[in-house]
Amino acid sequence: MKQTFLILALAAGVPAQAADLGLARIFSDHAVLQRDQPIAVWGTAGAGGKVTVTLGGQTASGSADAQGKWKVQLPPQPAGGPYALTVASEGQTVSRSDVLLGDVYLCAGQSNMEFLQRASTNAIGATYTAQNDRIRYLNVPRNSALAPQDDLLAPAAWTPMNADTVGDASAVCYYMARALQADYKVPVGFIQASWGGTTIQGWIGAESLRTFGDYKTGIDLVTQYGTDPAAAQRAQDARTEAWWRAHDPATAAQRAFVAPDFDDSAWESVTPPGARGGDGVTWYRTTVTLTDAQAKAANALHLGPVDTYDTTWVNGQRVGGAGLAWLGRDYPVPPGTFKPGRNVIVMRVLGGAGPTGAPANRTIGLSDGPALPLPAAWKVRRGSALTGLAVPPAPWDMLTSYTTLYNGMIAPLVGYKFKLAAWYQGEANADAAEEYRTLLPMLMRDWRQRFGQGTLPFLVVQLTSYGATATAPGDSKWAELRAAQADTVAHDPHAGLAVTLDVGDRFDIHPTQKTVVGERLARAARAIAYGEKSAPGSPTAVAAARKGKDIVVTFKDTAGGLKTYSADRAIGFEVCAGKTCRYADARVAGDRVVLPGAAKSGVTRVSYAWADAPFVNLFGGDGLPAAPFKLDVR
Repeated sequence: MKQTFLILALAAGVPAQAADLGLARIFSDHAVLQRDQPIAVWGTAGAGGKVTVTLGGQTASGSADAQGKWKVQLPPQPAGGPYALTVASEGQTVSRSDVLLGDVYLCAGQSNMEFLQRASTNAIGATYTAQNDRIRYLNVPRNSALAPQDDLLAPAAWTPMNADTVGDASAVCYYMARALQADYKVPVGFIQASWGGTTIQGWIGAESLRTFGDYKTGIDLVTQYGTDPAAAQRAQDARTEAWWRAHDPATAAQRAFVAPDFDDSAWESVTPPGARGGDGVTWYRTTVTLTDAQAKAANALHLGPVDTYDTTWVNGQRVGGAGLAWLGRDYPVPPGTFKPGRNVIVMRVLGGAGPTGAPANRTIGLSDGPALPLPAAWKVRRGSALTGLAVPPAPWDMLTSYTTLYNGMIAPLVGYKFKLAAWYQGEANADAAEEYRTLLPMLMRDWRQRFGQGTLPFLVVQLTSYGATATAPGDSKWAELRAAQADTVAHDPHAGLAVTLDVGDRFDIHPTQKTVVGERLARAARAIAYGEKSAPGSPTAVAAARKGKDIVVTFKDTAGGLKTYSADRAIGFEVCAGKTCRYADARVAGDRVVLPGAAKSGVTRVSYAWADAPFVNLFGGDGLPAAPFKLDVR
């Protein structure tokens, strides 16, 4: 999916000493506020001014602080509306119309949560029936910010649901909201805060993330980048070069290539994408001449996608780096980095084909006019032949930043109350499943604490099937990540899991069956958020034990008993003796699966659907797929 990237926000988003009365952008016409919870309303006014807020016949007052910021709390109200939300201060009045009280859902994650309804399977039919003024949504503008923001980056509007607007909503969140609104008949609003390709580290507040591992150093660098970008870039340059010295013996000598006065006349001239690239290191250099005015206005460098890991300098100063081959490089450049006259741009690229976009898209961004094109041809030299390495990114680099997405997209919501949060993310962390076992519960705790809702229900979409199919038992990073998600939910009484193995697409990381995913989230919500006495989700294995020559796996939440589709046996079961695993025959018997003759000497573990893209045919009585698992055999 096409990604749009915003320059990192440096300011807090609300001007100091604001004299004009204003509401935070989350409060637009058509807003939905959480019923039966205290209602916080906030914004800006004249410093020290009294502020009075009225909603649905309830009124509360407060005062703006010395910076002109205010927050007033109204008492809880039941579902209802539409109401006018009115704020008055020092002779000024601001109001919002058509405000409802109901249930508000926070939907967050990466691209599969961001995935639009119009692109989902059966979208046309859903569009025809989308007219429902009791369902509204708000899409949080993308913002990677270096400090927690008081307000959203850009105006954001609550949008009533109809055939013209449903296509721009998160598909998963809409289908969940549609199902729950039909059940409970109260207004529903959902806030979608997602960014495709992002890792979980970006969505966790700094105070929480810095307590784990070595993230404190990275968080400190993010903070420094917000106050002194040039110093932070120098510190990151030193960190990066230490990594290179540890992995490439030619680093010390090749560092000379970064110097603006280095003589590259003997290097080959290539117009990327060209014949250079492949495994190992490739150096690229180009020059551009700027006028005084152009140098003063130059504030960004746009290089298009680079395959794979780049470090980029302007006039010897590091300005950026990234490690995703499809990601366009859009680097903010501190004032004073570009100079009048000759400027030298240098890239060191590890692996892949180097710059792969069109030469016309490689430009210098100006604050006061059209971008300046870079020369099409670059001077190129091959470096060391290195394989199997990944250059650590800067902690503010998208899409692997630390805490910046919390700062820009979640912090502005603090004060709002929610009925539940739905989380659909993990693809970008699949290489580090063990760490995810700490990071996912950390995110859940962090958001609950910040929203002041210690038992806020969290619904987690488990990763679906994607990638290469397995013809023999083996390791699977995606299976490990699924297990981390499942274990987090299993140890949290206020969390639910939506299993999606059966609606994936092994050729597409963005499967389109979002209706099914949304409705499975709704099922979990009925039990976890609404307190219904029902199973929240899929059949789940709880024990594996020897019984004579067999191994018997016992499941819960089978909805009357397990069943298999298209066969009289279940596929995808494995038994392991140490590191040696084999597929096992498996037969359904009510709430159990029997593995005949599997209890051979040395067998200590049984697993199911343990692969990136497993084929599955084991389901509960109500059609939900059995959850993948790995269990020790008793």
